[in-house]
Amino acid sequence: MSTRCTLQANARAWADAIPLIMGARVEVVIHDLASETIAYIANPYSRRKPGDPSNMQDIDFRPTDTIIGPYEKVNWDGSIIRSISVVMRNVDGEAEFVLCINHDQADLLTLQNAITGLLPARPAQGQPEALFRNDWHDRLNIFVSDWCAERSLRIDGLDRDRRRELIAALDASGGLSQPNAASYVARVLGVSRATIYNDRKANAG
Repeated sequence: MSTRCTLQANARAWADAIPLIMGARVEVVIHDLASETIAYIANPYSRRKPGDPSNMQDIDFRPTDTIIGPYEKVNWDGSIIRSISVVMRNVDGEAEFVLCINHDQADLLTLQNAITGLLPARPAQGQPEALFRNDWHDRLNIFVSDWCAERSLRIDGLDRDRRRELIAALDASGGLSQPNAASYVARVLGVSRATIYNDRKANAG
């Protein structure tokens, strides 16, 4: 087995093991830097899938970069995710994979609202600039959750007219300009990709 295959197999083993000890609120994503795609997801809840773009192509990992974070993101449903990323390198020190551990904070934040001070303060640092420069998944999540929150709507409860309003707003913002954005939004909204295209056509007409 090649060194790269061994490294990937080890990463997958870690990805499968972490949710077993940390519970169902933890997702682990392996990003393949060579193909610039998601290679594997354990316990997926972010509605991404293997083969989706990683959006890490512009990151120039320094030799000292091993652990990035913790940092916070917004999931497709508006919930807060606390994440940490581990850069996995080959024997020559070259970055080949990034293993991201995403912990959905929904249950903990509910407890925090009930019991003051149950959780420590959120990290003072923001999102790592390089890691999020091209992360259109994260930008779409924020746009969709904010759009629904402003209208007191649930993302998973939109009727056809409201969904088409959202699609029109996404189109106007340029949010569907990425090659795989329509497929991702379809998964977020629980509809088919064809439905998204039909909504866009109806809006254009």
